[in-house]
Amino acid sequence: MPPDTQDDRPLEANGWQTMRRFLPYLWPRDAPSLRRRIVAAMAFVLAAKAVTLALPFAYKYAVDAMATPANGGPMVALALVLAYGLGRFTGVAFDNLRNIAFERVGQQATLHLAQDVFRRLHSLSLRFHLSRRTGEVTKVIERGTKSIDTMLFFLLFNIAPTAIELVAVGVIFYINFGWELVAATGATVVVYIAVTRWITEWRTQLRREMNDLDGKALHRAVDSLLNYETVKYFGAEAREQARYSQAAGAYAEAAIKSENSLGLLNISQSLITNILMAGAMAYTVWGWSKGMLTVGDLVLVNTYLIQLFRPLDMLGFVYRSIRQGLVDMGAMFKLMDTAVEVKDRPDAPALVVHRPHITFDHVVFGYESDRTILKGLSFEVAAGSHVAIVGPSGAGKSTIARLLFRFYDPQAGRILIDGQDIAGVTQESLRAAIGIVPQDSVLFNDTIGYNIAYGSSAATEADAINAARDAAILPFIEQLPQGFETEVGERGLKLSGGEKQRVAIARTLVKNPPILLLDEATSALDSRTEQDILATLRRVSRNRTTIAIAHRLSTIADADRILVLDQGKLAEAGRHSELLARGGLYAEMWTRQAAEREQEADAAE
Repeated sequence: MPPDTQDDRPLEANGWQTMRRFLPYLWPRDAPSLRRRIVAAMAFVLAAKAVTLALPFAYKYAVDAMATPANGGPMVALALVLAYGLGRFTGVAFDNLRNIAFERVGQQATLHLAQDVFRRLHSLSLRFHLSRRTGEVTKVIERGTKSIDTMLFFLLFNIAPTAIELVAVGVIFYINFGWELVAATGATVVVYIAVTRWITEWRTQLRREMNDLDGKALHRAVDSLLNYETVKYFGAEAREQARYSQAAGAYAEAAIKSENSLGLLNISQSLITNILMAGAMAYTVWGWSKGMLTVGDLVLVNTYLIQLFRPLDMLGFVYRSIRQGLVDMGAMFKLMDTAVEVKDRPDAPALVVHRPHITFDHVVFGYESDRTILKGLSFEVAAGSHVAIVGPSGAGKSTIARLLFRFYDPQAGRILIDGQDIAGVTQESLRAAIGIVPQDSVLFNDTIGYNIAYGSSAATEADAINAARDAAILPFIEQLPQGFETEVGERGLKLSGGEKQRVAIARTLVKNPPILLLDEATSALDSRTEQDILATLRRVSRNRTTIAIAHRLSTIADADRILVLDQGKLAEAGRHSELLARGGLYAEMWTRQAAEREQEADAAE
């Protein structure tokens, strides 16, 4: 990913900003049914809390009735006990009805945010995706989306009800026991929150370090597995194991610190709450000894404090979860805020191609500001012609393909298709007009049929069959036991290089673009397979404007025109015979490659 920039704002400021961005997902304007569900869920919260606050009084009066028969006797005590049991059931029922009403809201919020992140990632430039670390990006999205449901639940169904209960208990204690118990309870809650916040801030920093190390370990594992063959080629299994063990070991140490800090937090919270419990009950016993309070009052205080401590005991966990959720969501929103390098203009029209004529007009481009790749490059590709682009490594050949697809915008100059500047049309229409057969044809881990039909969202089974026939891969597919339903494996590794290339050609034929780009499409193949693929490419490129970027000059000798690049500039241009007669860079490259072919032939004999 691009270099991370440190955000120096306080965590509270970041947290509030994250919450403001998150609230529209919780209260969607275009979904009144979800809003009604939130209102219903909050109504159940209030009903459950009302029942919970009434239960201790039923318990108190039942005890008083049993302790003092004059207060009503067994029948009153029995009725109160039954009411207490019914109340507990009602509270549980309201809680679960709340969950049922709210579940769709949480899932829809998670879904919409995940969709927005996925859409944003696909709109980012190629520069971002070439420099990203896939494992860490995946982890950021996973943590961010998973934190939504948790945060919603805790904010609405724990923090808010706990605040209501604190106020209600304070009023009840004041009416029944005086201001002393209210003051003690309030002071304890303040101390509890302060200690919880202080320790949690420390734990948040530990958690961030742990997340960073977890992402690094995951990145190393994913990177190593994606490059499985390279690891095997160089016998580097032990080296990869050591690199992964180092990252995983650092994560384990960070996790130990995090869990130990959790133990310290739990001990501190328990000490504070139990001091209040012991003091409040001692105060009630003292009042009973003076004849001011009843036995039932002891039960009343004990029950209220237990009910109050239950959410307070969860407060530390809730606070940590919310803070961690804000961190995780903040990281995800930061990912969404990554600048989009290549944007469509607000009023950009679609590209309309009548004659697929391509023009590079004094194009200047460099991936970095201090390293220019193309230096005022100009050339034209006539509609329906077959033009080849060759040159030494680093001359800028593949850069031309990326600029043509508008993965990047040039720093200067223009690129025109049928007289239209591609910077002024929509990217979707531009890429719909260009098909590509790359050197390394990466396939989705799905079926052959899926990969071929991927060329067009409207492709039918007949389209896939016709494309496979035209790409000369249909006989191979028909010999497979599962035919088009054959799985190709991750990145198409179950197919040979030639088979993958033919699938890529078929995929482009399904797309049926007027412009065809061949980016060293046969350089990774053996000579026999290369000739077969070249024959197929010549056939499918008829009646299309074709640009072939090539390293092996023998594969493009029959091109209508050959452009020779050198250090980002057009060094020569002409047909094969003309360039050889000129005796320039092309002739030098041709002679060198011919000598290499002769050496390979002699070695084979």
